[in-house]
Amino acid sequence: MTDEQIMEAVKNGDLQQASVLFDRYNLRLFNFLARMTGDRDQAEDLTQNVFLRLVKYRGSYRDGMKFQAWIYQMARNVFVDHYQEQKQRKPMTADMEKLSTSLEDENNSWDQEENEKRLIRALSQLPDDYRELLVFTRFQHLKYEEVAGFLHMTVANVKVKVHRAIGMLREKYFELENI
Repeated sequence: MTDEQIMEAVKNGDLQQASVLFDRYNLRLFNFLARMTGDRDQAEDLTQNVFLRLVKYRGSYRDGMKFQAWIYQMARNVFVDHYQEQKQRKPMTADMEKLSTSLEDENNSWDQEENEKRLIRALSQLPDDYRELLVFTRFQHLKYEEVAGFLHMTVANVKVKVHRAIGMLREKYFELENI
């Protein structure tokens, strides 16, 4: 069954099918939220909130809608709501060490680990909209057309912003390398 068919079943009251969607999207949404928040524990909580909202707002899913776009929009909303509820925003770099540890591969050399940590720190220093675009297109491997669809942008605008974000990321990365 496609994601859309499964979501239609969930929408029509077959809530057990939500576990199939959880299995398919849990890790992807966690990785997206971990890269957006820079905090593994927070990302786990927010991922759970996404699936709670999936069940709660299942009636808002429209027939023919791309499920992936719908669930990522929901994840974006959970992320935004989380920060709107907080009085003071926690610095993104606070938990970078914890996040980079979760992303490490046991076979990585020391240099690769240091480069990955530097990349994560550089990513955390980008504005939210640029970081989000890079996470979607480079880490989640979503197509520009998909991202444009749920961000309500043109494909050309997504491409331009991704290009700018990569340039800014490169600058931040090399600044950190020189420290």
